[in-house]
Amino acid sequence: MKLVYKPELPKEKRPIYIIGAGGIVRDAHLPAYRNVGFVVEGITNRTKQRADDLAEAFNIPNVYNSVEDMVAAAPENAVFDLTLMPNQFIATLESLPDESAVLIQKPMGDNYKQTLEILEVCRRKKLKAAINCQMRFAPYVMAAKYLIEQGLIGELYDFEVRLTTYTPWEYFPNVVNHPRLEIQQHSIHYIDLIRSFLGNPKKVYSKTLRNPGKPMSSTRTTTIMDYNDAMRAIINTNHDHNFGEKNQESFVKWEGTKGAIKARIGLLLDYPNGKPDLFQYCIVKEGEDPKWVEVPLEGSWFPDAFVGTMASLMRYVEGSTNELLTSVEDVVHSMAIVESAYESNNDGGVTPNYNI
Repeated sequence: MKLVYKPELPKEKRPIYIIGAGGIVRDAHLPAYRNVGFVVEGITNRTKQRADDLAEAFNIPNVYNSVEDMVAAAPENAVFDLTLMPNQFIATLESLPDESAVLIQKPMGDNYKQTLEILEVCRRKKLKAAINCQMRFAPYVMAAKYLIEQGLIGELYDFEVRLTTYTPWEYFPNVVNHPRLEIQQHSIHYIDLIRSFLGNPKKVYSKTLRNPGKPMSSTRTTTIMDYNDAMRAIINTNHDHNFGEKNQESFVKWEGTKGAIKARIGLLLDYPNGKPDLFQYCIVKEGEDPKWVEVPLEGSWFPDAFVGTMASLMRYVEGSTNELLTSVEDVVHSMAIVESAYESNNDGGVTPNYNI
């Protein structure tokens, strides 16, 4: 079976101007753009040397001293790629020309109040703004969506994301001390992913937990997204399983009335080295034993999925699609779920009656 799992590229590859020069730019944005021929014309960063280093490594012709200098030099068809921390989003967005095209790093704010402030700026300035929720465009996610949309696994009734691995948080110095670490910075990927298949849930139940031997605010979470009495949508993350590789796991699984799909998220195993992804599906045929089929896919979440978010924005701006898949207007709902997850964590649960 031939699977369709690569994002459609724009007709016009507009010039990209990157604001920020952190590790995610070096490891994901720039390699992804280079792989498909997107042209990065300029970059700026508060510590200019970091921008200089990336410009040299990736042949970026222009390094700017400030966002203002970049904006002054950028042409009207520029696409701005904002890769700063969320508390810098609003001031930077205010610096962009009205009606600009901009791709904003996830998450859409450090809290829901900030999320709504970001949305207000984008609306007021009429920005064509998308959030870089790139997991939607991981090859195994797009392959799964193709199979499901073809009706090959029947009616989808179970969606599970499970992570039992060890995450070296020291690789993320900008977020390791975040008061909302696990859900806001990591599980947001899976919340947004589930929404991209199922839409908005009716309710959210969540509990996020700290490790007593670590200073981080939270490292393990269980979140249930409630849709109806048949659909189970659950996220289980455990970033503390530092007991060797034998029982570590990292996967997304979809189950339907006629079959199932399972994708190993190789990136998160032995991070940052990663393991190979694995994409499998099983279509039940009457009178036959279930058989799983393994399909090799080109690319992975990092860096290849970063093509999808940028391509989606460019296609929307040029008019070849009228749907901006990760627009701020859409992703604000993912952030609302994140906020509800924290409210559930703090206030949820029912105390049993032990007075018998």
